[in-house]
Amino acid sequence: MAVQTLPFSTLIAVDRQSPVPIFRQVANSLIELIKNGKIKAGYQLPASRDMATMLNLNRTTVVAAYGELQAEGWLEVIKRKGNFVSQQLPVTSPRLFEVSTPEKFLSQDQKTFYRPIAVRQPIKRQLKPHQLMINDGYPDARIARLDLITDRYKFLSGRPNVHNKLLADGPKGSISLRTELALFLSKTRALHIAPEQVLITHGAQLAIFVAASMILQPGSTVIVGDLNYVLADRLFEQLGAKLIKVKVDHDGIDVDAIENICKQSTPSLLYIIPHHHHPTTVTLSGERRVKLLDIIRRYRLPVIEDDYDYDFHYGNAPILPLASAEHDGYILYIGSISKTLAPTIRLGYLIGGDDFIWQASKLKQVLDIRGDVLFEESVAHLFSSGEMQRHLRRSVKLYKKRRDEFCELLNSSLGDIANFRVPNGGMAVWTLFDPEYSIPQLSERLATKGIYMNDGSIYKYKNDVNGIRFGFASLNSNEMQFFLHALKGSR
Repeated sequence: MAVQTLPFSTLIAVDRQSPVPIFRQVANSLIELIKNGKIKAGYQLPASRDMATMLNLNRTTVVAAYGELQAEGWLEVIKRKGNFVSQQLPVTSPRLFEVSTPEKFLSQDQKTFYRPIAVRQPIKRQLKPHQLMINDGYPDARIARLDLITDRYKFLSGRPNVHNKLLADGPKGSISLRTELALFLSKTRALHIAPEQVLITHGAQLAIFVAASMILQPGSTVIVGDLNYVLADRLFEQLGAKLIKVKVDHDGIDVDAIENICKQSTPSLLYIIPHHHHPTTVTLSGERRVKLLDIIRRYRLPVIEDDYDYDFHYGNAPILPLASAEHDGYILYIGSISKTLAPTIRLGYLIGGDDFIWQASKLKQVLDIRGDVLFEESVAHLFSSGEMQRHLRRSVKLYKKRRDEFCELLNSSLGDIANFRVPNGGMAVWTLFDPEYSIPQLSERLATKGIYMNDGSIYKYKNDVNGIRFGFASLNSNEMQFFLHALKGSR
């Protein structure tokens, strides 16, 4: 296999009419490349024979050039390895060899050609390596059979012509995974869909983006909860939409308020999380669900239903998704496989009408030509073999136990300064602290003890809530006790 190297044939110019000897021209050109940082200290130059071929020179000329460089201290020869740029150079500007942002990418007026997305925060020095990270509701990757995915991936990758065959699936995603998801969602959520109505995405966030991009344009309006999934809010605003905030209480989003808005003018979109609302974890009541479906049909209100962790319910059976009822095609349903297995498994899906999904796949293709279809096929095998269903049953049983233990520990540790409700499902507990307790300060104190906990600022997007989501599903008993003991001591 040929060794990849710089295009020296274009970097080194040889003037055969110059009075300067050719070997000296080669040596001078290499020195300039070293000085201006194109060749770094420790870089291995091509063998003299290879360099001579690239420059169309006699090998003895290149040997002489290398000899000059070695004599002047620019090169060092390592026996049986080759010629390397010296670590200690005779003349250098230290700035050229610093690991830093090159000046060519810096600007005094950077905002002249792009829109800033967010305010950059100064990087805080980490006082102690994190021993434990408290997320806002992720599954425990340690219990997922990820080895089965990798085994299947290896098996498939070794089959002849498998890659060419899978490329035919296109931007919608693996036909096997779309087929398995259609069957799974029909059985568990009564969606009764076909594979043509499924679009596989690189995580549920991309599914939200694709769906919203098909509907919204600058000036559009979107109804969202007054407390809502922040990355969805930011996404809608990035697309130029205006957010209309509606109150969320213990029974979910205020449906009467939605109807009053629609009476004035039907918004472009409603974004709703009926199960285990993010961040509050509340579930939309059955009564409100029935009324909302009527509003959707009467006002022809497009809806994105984000059902990111439907499968994790610990009380009675979960209420079926809005999309399972008659809605005249106005509800787009989004789910996540990442929340089922592990946060690093970036797979989500978008469910809609045949034409909408076909059009959405064309938009997705602009952003992401196709996903890792071989990986998608491997995940499909988890469904077809029944392993995914077994994993879900094990996970629900384990996470329910962890929820109960975590809530008991949380109440005994912080019950006098924090308020929370035991969630019926999901993987996190939404906790509101008394106003005098600063979550950012608690976060900083925990960091000194080796625990990462976000500072709650993400939930303050355009509101003034003093709350935080504590993810419990990914914590075992010892980790829970370690965290809550440290949190109690940080008050």
